[in-house]
Amino acid sequence: MVTNDQGIVSLKHRVIEEVARLAWDDNLTEAAKDALVYKIIPGPIAQYRCCIYKEREIVRQRIRLAEGLCPTADPDHQSDSVIQVLRPACEECPISSYTVTDNCRLCVGKACQSSCNFGAISIGHHRSHIDPAKCRECGKCAEACPFSAIAHLERPCKKACPTGAITYDEYGVCQIDESKCVQCGHCIHNCPFGAISSKVFLVDIIRAIKAGKKVIAMCAPATEGQFGPDISMASIRAALKKIGFADMVEVGLGADMTAAYESKEWAEALKEGRKMTTSCCPAFINLLRQQFPEQFAENKSEIVSPMCAVSRYLKAENPGCVTVFIGPCIAKKAESRDPSIRGNADFVITYGEFRALLSSRDVKLEPVDDSYQEATIFGKRFATSGGVANAVIECMKERGVDTDNIKLRKCAGGKECIQAITLLKFGKLPEDFVEGMFCPGGCLGGPSKHKAENEIVKARESLLQKAEDRKVLENLEKYPMDRFSMYRDGRM
Repeated sequence: MVTNDQGIVSLKHRVIEEVARLAWDDNLTEAAKDALVYKIIPGPIAQYRCCIYKEREIVRQRIRLAEGLCPTADPDHQSDSVIQVLRPACEECPISSYTVTDNCRLCVGKACQSSCNFGAISIGHHRSHIDPAKCRECGKCAEACPFSAIAHLERPCKKACPTGAITYDEYGVCQIDESKCVQCGHCIHNCPFGAISSKVFLVDIIRAIKAGKKVIAMCAPATEGQFGPDISMASIRAALKKIGFADMVEVGLGADMTAAYESKEWAEALKEGRKMTTSCCPAFINLLRQQFPEQFAENKSEIVSPMCAVSRYLKAENPGCVTVFIGPCIAKKAESRDPSIRGNADFVITYGEFRALLSSRDVKLEPVDDSYQEATIFGKRFATSGGVANAVIECMKERGVDTDNIKLRKCAGGKECIQAITLLKFGKLPEDFVEGMFCPGGCLGGPSKHKAENEIVKARESLLQKAEDRKVLENLEKYPMDRFSMYRDGRM
């Protein structure tokens, strides 16, 4: 896992692993969970916070998240959102957005005080002072100061949010506006206090395995390279089988499926002079649905994501099976819970949660000789910026469509996505098609990637060089595409 604070990650993953161990043992009792709190925070000296009592409360809330619940049972703090705020952790963070630095000269003009309409600024012995209780963060004082002595400090969670979904209550605790949040998860790994996290569904997966259900894993195209050049899809498949999964399928196959069907849409849109966007990134789709509803209805592809495509394929072939997506994406957790898309993945876990699940059964990832592959190189490269568009263009070429004059806009990151769709909304987008990926670098830059992106890319290229040379449409001839729908509304 890549983060600014490995201590936060190690604590979070230890809690998840220990909860998983309790689930395997059918011992998720209140007494066992309470004992776990004291096992992780034995005291008497605090390790992370001001005191062991706050640390223990944070662990209690992390245990609830590890069970797929909201951090507290308080009815005023319940939400269906997968992204949650741990209030005791967030209380350590509050800062004033505007603060007076040592550059203050106590000038006679008192421009800062004169510019403030809320009476928030007083003049002290050494510098001006901003009362955070009165400050409305308008920034006029910073603009007025002739010495640029007033600094604007932006909290990292808010800075990381591309949609302006984060605000703060009267106590400075983070609040997430669910009408604006696209579930991208960028705030999670940018919070230096670990105060923002997501619900985890390992307990449900473990219970399904223990109940004898056929649980099948689906690994994202971004997986190759996450665990080094020696850990292939076959390595992950072997490890998953050791802990009780019936099988594993690479979602690059679903990427081939999505590209093949989107290519039909793009070809039709090209004839009609209609602009379109891709449908694979759930955060991008959430952005369209929430903030650009007309473009969501008119310009979005109607084809399901690769995750959903593979899940529907598996459910058609294995009625009653449980599908579990493994990848770097938080927004996929929200996608799997979208009631408007039937047949999607039952559960989604991140790479860190996957490692915790393996550790809970003392299983390690190891190199294997098996050369398991189901996706083409085009499906495998869905994980990188431009990969979706390139795969769709490849399918159009395989269908004999002239693609020489197609204009593409490849967006990687929230700001680029918002800019492109804004241009589309006002009829000023020069390109024909928009590939929308909410993470810089595409899925490889997802918030729950396992290593630094440059490490992943290096290891990934080593693995992708072994990919077979197959055409997308040729590859799909081996699969029963007529047995399930590739459309969001389920039509055949």
